[in-house]
Amino acid sequence: MTDKEPRIKTTVVGSYPVPDWLVAAPTQQALVDATRTVIATQEAAGIDVVCDGELYRFDVNHPETNGMIEYFVQPMDGVRTDITFEELIAYRSQAGMAFRAKPPGVVDGPVGHGTLDLPHAAARALSVARKPLKFTITGPHMLAKTLTNRHYADQAELALALADVLAEQVKHIEAPVVQLDEANLPGHPEEWEWAAAAINRVLDAVQGTPAVHLCFGNYGGQSIQRGGWDKLIQYLNALHADHIVMENAHRPADELAVFRELRPGLGLGLGVVDIKRTEVESADEIARALERAETLLGAGRVRYVNPDCGFWMLKRSVADAKIRALVEGRDLYEGRQANAPRVA
Repeated sequence: MTDKEPRIKTTVVGSYPVPDWLVAAPTQQALVDATRTVIATQEAAGIDVVCDGELYRFDVNHPETNGMIEYFVQPMDGVRTDITFEELIAYRSQAGMAFRAKPPGVVDGPVGHGTLDLPHAAARALSVARKPLKFTITGPHMLAKTLTNRHYADQAELALALADVLAEQVKHIEAPVVQLDEANLPGHPEEWEWAAAAINRVLDAVQGTPAVHLCFGNYGGQSIQRGGWDKLIQYLNALHADHIVMENAHRPADELAVFRELRPGLGLGLGVVDIKRTEVESADEIARALERAETLLGAGRVRYVNPDCGFWMLKRSVADAKIRALVEGRDLYEGRQANAPRVA
């Protein structure tokens, strides 16, 4: 590749394997050092839009969800974390919650900021990044679905209240890209209207570029939700986002055609790296995935190329190799396109 700006940018979804030395000695300085390491690894590989690996939400007590729920809701006002036995039993009987042993909290009052401070976490990552940084936040639908609601009329009302808290936090985040993550909605597409209303409140507050990531879950390297992207096209087209960052590599190949229905102007982040397998994709595999997508969807639809989801379940050596392959594959594809013979 030359120094020319790439047509399709590489990015990661968010999480990165937590370094063993951070787990052994989880101090604030170690967290800063680990964040610097994760970002530098991506920058050295040539990733265009980097992420802090979501280490800002690292907590040794919540490895099963990488802190993607507890970090956000437990500091909030109105959320109780001492769960009764009756609440535990009721929670475990809910459909779709088998991956969790207990709720992250019980909402028994109006939710508020509490001690949540996302702008500080973003500023810490920005201070050690040299390339454009993406800051990732769990979306209001996902948070509402995992909480036990004892205060609001329904989950939709709870999601809107959570969205208002997140939106006020996001107003103060100066990251070039802010990405909202929703990993529960693909399994519950019938909830798309209130999910879209909630997430759009947060997306509208983003200073920089707003993005949304969706996947079918990644817990223990397994998909949690069942369904297809065709059920969520209305939701995707309703998003107040610049682009979406999607799981595609682990999905059926013929499913890609549904993205022909995306509204003009909504960029697609194409998942070409399968984070649910340890085999590292070759540059040629990634280049061919890009070629298939652009042949099917048209040039210009794919704006980003990315892994399906975060890397936190993989070993660092595997994650790093997949990051390098992502860049090499994009470069190979764009090099082939640049050298392709012109048709008169």
